[in-house]
Amino acid sequence: MFTFQQQDSIENKEVQHNPDFIEIEKLDIELLNHFANKIIVKEDLNRKIVSFQANKNLSSYRWYKYKEAFSSSLIEYLLQQYHIQFGNLLDPFAGSGTSLFAASELGLDTDGIELLPIGQEIIKSRLVLEKEFTKGDFDRLIHWSKKYPWENSILKQSLNELRITRGAYPEETLNDIEQYLGTLHTENERVQIALQFILLCVLESISYTRKDGQYLRWDHRSGRQQGNKPFDKGKVLNFRQAICDKLSEILNDLHTGNRQGELFSILTKPGKVSMFKGSSLDIMPNFQKSIYDVVITSPPYCNRYDYTRTYALELALLGIRQEEIVNLRQQMLSCTVENRPKNLLAINAQWSEVIAVTDQQKLLQAILQFLEKQKLEGKLNNSGIPRMIKGYFYEMACIIAECYRVMKPNALLFMVNDNVRYAGVSISVDLILSNIAEKMGFQVENILVLPTGKGNSSQQMGEHGRDTLRKCIYVWRKV
Repeated sequence: MFTFQQQDSIENKEVQHNPDFIEIEKLDIELLNHFANKIIVKEDLNRKIVSFQANKNLSSYRWYKYKEAFSSSLIEYLLQQYHIQFGNLLDPFAGSGTSLFAASELGLDTDGIELLPIGQEIIKSRLVLEKEFTKGDFDRLIHWSKKYPWENSILKQSLNELRITRGAYPEETLNDIEQYLGTLHTENERVQIALQFILLCVLESISYTRKDGQYLRWDHRSGRQQGNKPFDKGKVLNFRQAICDKLSEILNDLHTGNRQGELFSILTKPGKVSMFKGSSLDIMPNFQKSIYDVVITSPPYCNRYDYTRTYALELALLGIRQEEIVNLRQQMLSCTVENRPKNLLAINAQWSEVIAVTDQQKLLQAILQFLEKQKLEGKLNNSGIPRMIKGYFYEMACIIAECYRVMKPNALLFMVNDNVRYAGVSISVDLILSNIAEKMGFQVENILVLPTGKGNSSQQMGEHGRDTLRKCIYVWRKV
């Protein structure tokens, strides 16, 4: 039974007494009651396991700190709790590939879809390092860790820049990066991939920037002032030291392994890992029906985070140009205020029924109506919020429908997601998506709630941003 404390303590009395808000509250309570016997607070699911934190000291997963990832322990936990021991897994938002690699280690064959080049590169690099490297390749990495061949090289490759990345590195570091890039091309393709990946892993630590949710925060030493209070990120690492430390970490992990702390031991033959590059909205309609035994994923949250900005250093290094950034941002699931509406029926004419189901979701439509009125009255901190939220739910409905289509009968879908708040109104993403999933044919088995909720980010209107919201894992079964 759901015992998690009520998530709303609205401070803004004007919003609280708004008739539209009262209607939203009523509809929210109706859905909450509808799913009351499905909502379970899981004391053994903490923020650490449902985030990257549990990966920080784990071999391979710790190489690149992909902060939006969940942990490999979560994958093991879900597969164990729901007795999934074999078959094919799909992750439509693969990110850095945590679900793919963790499930593969347990014997499942895994497919991932990833739009952002940084996620694609992490997955590709791990596969090369863990599956394809030869003794000679490892010897070349050891050579680079001991001899620093880039430092005396006359070879140099200019670093691609985006508007957002100009001035990101100390001058000496920028020179080191360009010599390193020029020199790595003297190695074979596998070693090149590994060396570029190692550089990707240390970019933030050798720069004047720090990832901060929806953007890059700039250290005051960069000369780019942000806000009234100068930001100091602390030590900016020396290039050689950062590269050599990462090389040593990867070489040590691949040589010895570091799998302590997992929930159960791995005794099975690893499954195959495959990756599809692009948007799930474009790729999934081309998949065959009923081929997956389980789906585990965490889509971008409806929280205005723009990953093309957060990962701008990495995208620049990978050669992504300014116009490509704009295209990537529009291809992403609508989770930023810059996303324009997608013509979903032009992508797949079969989604008309999906759109009709979403049109009829009463709580969502009440929220959209309220936010449109708030926009017209100039009370939103960004006029793109209603468009973003509408796009998010309609696109997610199409993703849910495609998941249902490609899953085998009785297969389970696990989704990690957060609720959000805008203009003082909390949006129960968990209840709305679960209700849409029901209409698509899923049975809602559980909505697993973390015992500690989350505060909404300040950018979603600081006046309301600190009230607790549910952080959940949805468990749906195809029936």
